[in-house]
Amino acid sequence: MQAIELELFRHLLTSIAEEMGVVLRKTSYSANIKERRDYSCAVYDSRGETVAMGDHMPVHLGAMPLSVAAVREAFNLHPGDVALVNDPFRGGTHLPDITAVAPVYTRGSKRPAFYVANRAHHADVGGMSPGSMPLAREIYQEGLRIPPVLIRRGGKMDRDLLALLLANVRTPVEREGDLMAQFMALHRGEVRLLELVAKYGEPSVRRNMSDLQDYSERMMRATLRQLPRGTYHFEDYLESDRPPGELLPIRVAVTISGNAAIVDFTGSSAQVDGPVNANLAVTTAAAMYVFRCLVPEDIPFTAGILRPVRIIAPAGSIVNARPPAAMAAGNVETSQRITDVILGALSKAAPGRIPAASCGTMNNLSFGGLRPGGRPFAYYETIAGGMGASIQGAGHNARHTHMTNSWNTPVEAFEHEYPLRIESYRVRKNSGGVGRNRGGDGIIRELRFLVPAEVTILSDRRKLGAYGLAGGQSGKPGRNTLVTAARQGETPAARQREIPAKTRFEIAAGDSLRIETPGGGGWGDPRPTTSLPGTS
Repeated sequence: MQAIELELFRHLLTSIAEEMGVVLRKTSYSANIKERRDYSCAVYDSRGETVAMGDHMPVHLGAMPLSVAAVREAFNLHPGDVALVNDPFRGGTHLPDITAVAPVYTRGSKRPAFYVANRAHHADVGGMSPGSMPLAREIYQEGLRIPPVLIRRGGKMDRDLLALLLANVRTPVEREGDLMAQFMALHRGEVRLLELVAKYGEPSVRRNMSDLQDYSERMMRATLRQLPRGTYHFEDYLESDRPPGELLPIRVAVTISGNAAIVDFTGSSAQVDGPVNANLAVTTAAAMYVFRCLVPEDIPFTAGILRPVRIIAPAGSIVNARPPAAMAAGNVETSQRITDVILGALSKAAPGRIPAASCGTMNNLSFGGLRPGGRPFAYYETIAGGMGASIQGAGHNARHTHMTNSWNTPVEAFEHEYPLRIESYRVRKNSGGVGRNRGGDGIIRELRFLVPAEVTILSDRRKLGAYGLAGGQSGKPGRNTLVTAARQGETPAARQREIPAKTRFEIAAGDSLRIETPGGGGWGDPRPTTSLPGTS
C-alpha cells in the first residue's frame, strides 16, 4: 500500500508542475514562451528542495533550486509574496531566464510549508544587443541583472519596481505580459498544493515528498552500484569568439565508487573574456540531467538524484565562473558540452548504454530592430540539430536534445509576428555521422529579413563535429552563411559569405541568413568485426 501511495503522490505532484506550465504557456505574450515553450516549473518542500518538476527544460530545472535557495536566504517570504531573480551568481543561469518564486502557506502555519517556482526565458532583458544574448565581455553588457527582489508583497504588486524593470528592456509590453503569466502559474501551483493538503492532510503530503526524494536517491545508488568501479576521463571543446574558433577544453573525470560518484572538472579552461562561461548552477543542472538519464527506470526528478553525486568545479573555471564574467552562452552552449563530456566519460564505464554525441549546440539566434512604423521588436530562438545514434538505433533528425527541450516557432506564427520570411526550413540531409547506426541529421533554416536588423548568433560545433562512439564517425559540423540580396553583376557565389560560430552583425532588408545545424554522431563501426563486451 505504501508503494501505491508513493506512486500516487509522485503523479499528483508532477501534475501540479505540469499544470503550472500549461497556465504559463497559455497566458504568456511572447512566441518564445507560447510557441517555443522556453520555460520550466517545479514544486519544492519547506527546505526548498525539489519534489517535482514538469517535463520542461533540463537546464532550467536542475539549476532552479539554487535560485530558490538564494531567495530563501534573502527573504522570509510571507503569504502573497513573489520574488524575482535572474542573477547567475545568485542561482540564475543567464540574464534572459527570469525565475519567480512564491511560498505556499497552509492554515495556521508560521513559515512556508512548500515553495513553487518557474523560470521563463524572456526574449529581451536589455543589454547591448536585441535578444540579450550578446558577444559580451562582462555581465554588465548582457542586460538587466536582478538579485533576489520582492516584486509582490502580501499580494500587492510593487509598481515602482516593475516600472524600473520595464524601462530597461526593448519590448516592455511583451515582458510585462510574460511576467504576469509567470505569476499566474505560481498562483495555480499554490492552489493545487493547498487542495492536496485539504484532501490528504499536510503530514501525509510532507511524508510523501520526503519519501519520493529518498526513493530517487535509492534508485540512483542502485544504478551506480551496477557500474564498474574506477575513474573515467573525457574531454571535448567549445569554440571561443575571441579569437574566433579558438578551442576551449572542458575536461572531466568521473569516479564511480560503489553507490556514489564524483564528477571532477579540474583541468577545464579558465573562465574567458566572452559569453561561454557557465556557473555552478548550470554545471549542476547538466550533471543532474546525465545521471538521471543513466537510470533505466522512470526515476522521480527530485533532489534525491544528486545526493550520491559530488561535483567538483574549480572556481574561476569555465564551468564555475566568477563575477563579472559574461554568461549568455554558458546556459545554452557550455551546458551542452558539459553534458557531452560526462556522457563520454560514462561511455567508458557502460559501453553500449551511452549514445554518441548529439549536435551539441542550441544554435542560438537573436535579433531585433524596428518594424515599419517604428515599433521595436526582439526575438530569440534555438534551432534543433541531429541526435546521436546508440546501440538501439539511428539518431533522430531535427531534434532539440539534452539540455534543451524547446519546440520550434511555427512558420505561420513567426511570419505573422515578425518582419521576416522563412525561405527554407528542412532537414540537412546526410549531416549525421556514419556508423552501424547513423547519427541524426541537422536542420537548414534560412530567414529573409524584410527590415534592417541587428543579429547575434551564439552557436558551436562549427569546427569539430559531434563525436561518434564504438567506431562510429562524427557528425558534420554546422555552418552559418550570410546571403546578400541580389545585386547587378554579382554571381550567386559572391553573394554568400560564411560567418563565424559566434558573431554579431547588421543585416540589411532583403538579405538572408542561413543556419545549417550539426548532425549527431554515429554509433558502431559500419562493418563491425567484433562486438563490444555486453553488447552482442
